[in-house]
Amino acid sequence: MIKRTLLAAVAASSLFAAPAVARPMTATDMHMMHRLGAPEVSPDGRWAVFTISDTDLAANKRNNTLYLLDLKAQGATPQPIKGAEKGHDATFAGDGAIWFLMDVNGQDQLFRLVPGGAPVQASNLKGDISGFKIAPTGDRLVIWADRDLRCNDFACADLPKKTRTGGGRTYDQLFVRHWDTWAEPGVRSRLFGFAVANGQVTGAGSPLTGTLVGDTPSKPMGGGEELNFSPDGKTIYFTLREAGRIEAKSTNLDIFATPSDGSARPVNLTDANDAMDNLPVVSPDGRTLAYFAMARPTYEADRQVLMLRDLASGQVRALTQNWDRSVDSIAWSEDGKSLIVTAGETLEEPLFRVDAKTGAVTRLTGDGHAGNAHALPNGDVLYTSNSIDAPDDLFRVTPKGKVSRLTNLNRDLLAQLDPVKLEKFNFTGANNDKVWGITVKPSGPQYAAAAKLPIAFVVHGGPQGSLGNSWSYRWNPRVFASGGYGVVSVDFHGSTGYGQAFTDAIRNNWGGWPLEDLQKGLAYATANDAQLDGDQACALGASYGGYMMNWIEGQWPDRFKCIVQHDGVFDARAMAYETEELWFDEWEHGGKAYYEDPAAFEKWNPVNYVQNWKTPMLVITGEKDFRIPYTQGLASFTALQRKGVPSRLLVNPDENHWVLKPKNSIQWYDEVFSWLGKWTSQPISVTAH
Repeated sequence: MIKRTLLAAVAASSLFAAPAVARPMTATDMHMMHRLGAPEVSPDGRWAVFTISDTDLAANKRNNTLYLLDLKAQGATPQPIKGAEKGHDATFAGDGAIWFLMDVNGQDQLFRLVPGGAPVQASNLKGDISGFKIAPTGDRLVIWADRDLRCNDFACADLPKKTRTGGGRTYDQLFVRHWDTWAEPGVRSRLFGFAVANGQVTGAGSPLTGTLVGDTPSKPMGGGEELNFSPDGKTIYFTLREAGRIEAKSTNLDIFATPSDGSARPVNLTDANDAMDNLPVVSPDGRTLAYFAMARPTYEADRQVLMLRDLASGQVRALTQNWDRSVDSIAWSEDGKSLIVTAGETLEEPLFRVDAKTGAVTRLTGDGHAGNAHALPNGDVLYTSNSIDAPDDLFRVTPKGKVSRLTNLNRDLLAQLDPVKLEKFNFTGANNDKVWGITVKPSGPQYAAAAKLPIAFVVHGGPQGSLGNSWSYRWNPRVFASGGYGVVSVDFHGSTGYGQAFTDAIRNNWGGWPLEDLQKGLAYATANDAQLDGDQACALGASYGGYMMNWIEGQWPDRFKCIVQHDGVFDARAMAYETEELWFDEWEHGGKAYYEDPAAFEKWNPVNYVQNWKTPMLVITGEKDFRIPYTQGLASFTALQRKGVPSRLLVNPDENHWVLKPKNSIQWYDEVFSWLGKWTSQPISVTAH
């Protein structure tokens, strides 16, 4: 049975009365939104500390301000911390003191602040600091930073100077580059332990990773969530993928335990599992380590099962083995009887409570994308949540499921903007499976009588991902809809939030079932929504979505007025030898290298169908993209130009797989809206700036 579910997604009008005359949201509006950083909570549950960042468009960057919120005062609002306005990465020690990083003469140093007092500089270290964690006891902390493997302390005081004839780097194994950075031979992200005395960081720092060669936290996306102290501060648990000749084709992150003073070598707790283990979090009583584990090596999107390890006996049990969802974050309740997790669930990312004994799962929140959960002493949970309508704010939910909003950071700006309407739908897709999708449409007064809306058909990346009810500062459905387009997106086979079998279905099937789902989903959306103009549609996608744009050019060439292809695979053979993390490309095509099974790669290779290309295409790429190298974009553009297909190329010299800098992002939207408007009927309002 086909169903359509209308969400009350006119969030701006539901939170406050909209002004009599609003306007469409622009890309500049998106970048001028206040951005909430991940909160941390004091041990007594009284305070939350976090950053709020704002865009300086002239400088093309964002600036952080550190804020404190009283969680026990009714109606409290975040207050900037005097003297720590430019602080970031703040956290609490067991005594309630706030520790954070702040710039001193061009380098971050650690500061300590007792609420009500003034910040005091607590470190005078030499060399960049990537991040830190303070032990619950407050007497030790760990700092991570990129350091030469030969360094015996944080400052690398004993490191001999390197001698080179020229400026060239030499390599004997992969990685030579990763995500957006060329690897520096012999340099890794490493942990150093420090003692804390009288509020000051003391000593030179003891290396904690021993002779292990690898990055901790992992690169390129890992952070503080990949390491945690025991409650007594004596042990640090961290995640690391041991380097070697197979590193570029391995997802085998393991969890290690080591004394926080560096007095013994790390012990690998998950050596028996050759797939990924991550997110170690110790229970409040210090007896149990929670983490997630995947089962299949070299697969980044395998199901993340919540695991519990008895630290005394070493016994491990899979707590959520019978729950067909993937755990994305983990936090213990204050009493240690349950864990708070997030997981994708049919276009949403709710909070769930998992019983630590039985594994029973209870959903805590409804619509929206939840994250950064912290269990409070009274049983409530503090968390962030966003949606297509608005970026993150702070919320809390009681054990009985009552949700209350604690911040409304963008109330004033959102009140100026036309709302949008989100609608979920489902249909029978490939393999006769139920497939879900969304439409997002403008709903300002100027659209009330609009007969038709041109379509922006957005295909998400990953490919194991979801374009659901969440906010993005890159591909933002609200911005597209505010430009006068009806946004249609389909969570094709391979998407997350529908069980592992559905996610796995894209392997060796990149151009098969997903394309069928997209074709059927667009047909369903246009047949069931008279406002969507099926004859005026453009397709857009990045990463896997960019691949699909190239595939559509050859396999569905007569459907769209135009295409926007961002960082997409054009030639599977070249991609197999150029991408930095080989495990991704090889897993997706059956698990072998190209030379071992070329047919698996060529089956879905867009380059083999260039003879069919005819749809006008805007190609976008970044010169620092090492995941899908910019040469793939150049090749697409060359093919289009040689065939005489109308085409345009946008290259960002200072961007990676994503477009992150505010001015570059605004230019991106300018180019995209200009391209859509050139090939479709002019929408009621086209806005970028």
